[in-house]
Amino acid sequence: MSKEYATTATPVTTSTSGTHRPGFGGKVSRIVGRVFGRQDIDTLHAAIAHIEYKKTLTALDLTLLGIGAIIGAGIFVLTGVAAAKHAGPALVISFLIAGFVCGLASLCYAEMGSMVPASGSAYTFTYVALGEGLAWICGWDLMLEYMVGAATVAVGWSHYLQNFITQVAGEGAYNHRFTMAPFKWYEVGDKDRGIPSESAHFGLNTFRCGGTDEAPEFCNPYIDLPAIAIVIMVTALLVFGIRSSARVNSVLVALKVTVVLMFIFAGLKFINKANYVPFIPPEEGPKKYGVSGVFAGAVTVFFAYIGFDAVSTTAQEAKNPQRDLPIGIIGSLTICTALYVAVAAVLSGLLPLKRIAEADVMSAPVSQALLIAAQGQGVNLKWLTIIITIAAIAGLSSVILVMLMGQPRIFAAMAKDGLLPAVFAKMHPKYGTPYVTTLTTGFITMLFAGLLPVDILGNLTSVGTLLAFFFVSASTLVLKITQPLRPRPFQIPGGKIGGFAVPILSMASVIFLLSQTTPAAISRVFIWMALGTLIYLFYGYRHSKNRFDPARTLHHVDM
Repeated sequence: MSKEYATTATPVTTSTSGTHRPGFGGKVSRIVGRVFGRQDIDTLHAAIAHIEYKKTLTALDLTLLGIGAIIGAGIFVLTGVAAAKHAGPALVISFLIAGFVCGLASLCYAEMGSMVPASGSAYTFTYVALGEGLAWICGWDLMLEYMVGAATVAVGWSHYLQNFITQVAGEGAYNHRFTMAPFKWYEVGDKDRGIPSESAHFGLNTFRCGGTDEAPEFCNPYIDLPAIAIVIMVTALLVFGIRSSARVNSVLVALKVTVVLMFIFAGLKFINKANYVPFIPPEEGPKKYGVSGVFAGAVTVFFAYIGFDAVSTTAQEAKNPQRDLPIGIIGSLTICTALYVAVAAVLSGLLPLKRIAEADVMSAPVSQALLIAAQGQGVNLKWLTIIITIAAIAGLSSVILVMLMGQPRIFAAMAKDGLLPAVFAKMHPKYGTPYVTTLTTGFITMLFAGLLPVDILGNLTSVGTLLAFFFVSASTLVLKITQPLRPRPFQIPGGKIGGFAVPILSMASVIFLLSQTTPAAISRVFIWMALGTLIYLFYGYRHSKNRFDPARTLHHVDM
């Protein structure tokens, strides 16, 4: 550790020379030292200089990557659900609350990204601040955000493609057995073959495929092939190079932002001010309208903001990461928050709340609300509905691209630290991409997307992302305390008070949102984390580079 920077870390060294064998206390001390051994930032900077990523991304590229990751399923789907079930016209406030929470985390990501411009993102940030053990947990958790998140969006992409085919070719244009997940999580009351479920359970998915209302016929789907297909296409694109991927993403971002602006400006003509009254509807039940509904709406639309942190995973491919990462992270989040608030305001003014709550509008709120409101005034905008559907398909494609871009780079960073097999760190000799981890990520994501329903995938993604935000915020706070003099090209605004208040508020906000999550989602994440802990104990701990090169850490022991 350089003497230039203040740090409270004191190297701990034990000797195993001669015939001395450490007692139980010594073994515990050695294990604790390894698990909580923090990676030295100066050593990390030196290692980064020798990694063969191609530096091609500018601040504009990074901002567009962030927008590409953020705008997608949230704005095209969740706006209707949150307005109808929770917030009503106050959905605008829900988006501002969710944006505020993500904004706090984005400041932490920006400061950490400028200090540690490595592609491991939250994993590497946690390693340098909290130690190897928590870094592994964070890296394992990030799979929920990136891989499971990409699978979630791939399923949404499949639904929009089916909707487009139906609009163009009509019902019966495709076989539903190959466009749905074979499994489903049934809540109490959900119908399984037309019969309400008496308990929550995991079972085979069904859909009505014939018969009459009195004697309906049900079938079981086999797999969601469109979701698998988009994952395969995006994975292939990423193997061939991030620069070409960034160009494709820029085109997709331009398309979907244009269509969002078309909705906003076209919708302004059909707004009925009476639909905004009451702005916060009277509470009708737990988290349904009222003030509690506004906060519940914020939890629902939180998924709409997932993705801005993916910018930090491309740090080693940025031309000037210390300057451009904060621009990309904060810039993309600010632009998307403004668009979300505008869409929520227009949507709430187009139709009465009860009409938004009907199934046809909730499933595709942006296109359907505008179409219905225009028809009410004698204007046919079906052509615009089709354009919006196409834009949704393009928009979701760019989200999948950025998410599948992030996870392989985290895997590669973990492999370089020895926590995963070395093959995961291999770079393509021609394209300069981590192709082994890209293919691995694509394969696992493909399985998730083809087999699991969107509700399970979405809940896992939200909880996993919140945990990642907590790790990064905690890491920012710890480094403020342990290494206050280390240069920070970007610093959280507000001086010392802001530097401490922002990560603390960020962690508190994450805890609050986690408290609003369903117990089922929390239990699934705990199972996932338990599996990850076992892998670390039986592989990562034994193969960690810190075991063979302890000088890489601040707290270390000689082996």
